[in-house]
Amino acid sequence: MPLPSSFRLRQGAMEGSSMNQHDADVRIILRIPGNWSHPAALLERVPDGVELTPEGLVLPDGTELEWMPLLPDDQFPGIFRSACRADALEEELEVLDSYSVNIALTGPGGSLSSAAAMLRAGAAIIQAGGAGVFIDNSGVAHGGQDWLEMADDGGSDAISYAFVNIIRGQSELWTMGMHVLGLPDLAMTSLDHPADTDTMIEVIRYLCEADRPIGDGHVLADEDGARFRVVSSTGHVFEPGSPMHNPWGRFQLVSMKEIAESN
Repeated sequence: MPLPSSFRLRQGAMEGSSMNQHDADVRIILRIPGNWSHPAALLERVPDGVELTPEGLVLPDGTELEWMPLLPDDQFPGIFRSACRADALEEELEVLDSYSVNIALTGPGGSLSSAAAMLRAGAAIIQAGGAGVFIDNSGVAHGGQDWLEMADDGGSDAISYAFVNIIRGQSELWTMGMHVLGLPDLAMTSLDHPADTDTMIEVIRYLCEADRPIGDGHVLADEDGARFRVVSSTGHVFEPGSPMHNPWGRFQLVSMKEIAESN
């Protein structure tokens, strides 16, 4: 979500190899629980203009996606709750606890536009009675009302907030799910300062807004003088075939102050 911050990043003058977008096969996978008693109960409630058939889901703009009903399991409600970025509404949790089917939506990823299409597709199932959305690519979940608000916004901030997970370890902050947007995942050293999360969010916003690739050796700098060098990293890399695998790799944001202090 947008932050009230003057922090802006610019690509520095240091030369470096860049990671351009390519034809990587990224598939976005959403799981939407609901307590529909019969497939007809779902079909009857999808919004006007959305076509849902056994062959797939078609959005009003012609975007075609795959869908599949999955059987419920006892573990999913707990996983959903623990993955929620913000508290879901009580009525949404009631549906989650009694859900009879998980609707799995699958479609192409790798760009803001493809992620936006999945945002709209998920909203259609929410409007038909879904409780919320769990994203296999990043392990993050959202309650239905929050998802509808992000879909209605449709901007790059809302899209990145919906799909990208920011995870805090003991000494590091890193992202998961950036490949959904066609971008490498990011990591940075963190001492559990709230400002570190703000910095990471601003970097994500910059990359989404600027539509510029970054690569090993590039420098990012804010208006107040903080500078980060982009360095290739192999930490927290998922294997090909995993929905969390990022074909654009992972980059560490190394503070130039850290570099100076280590020399």
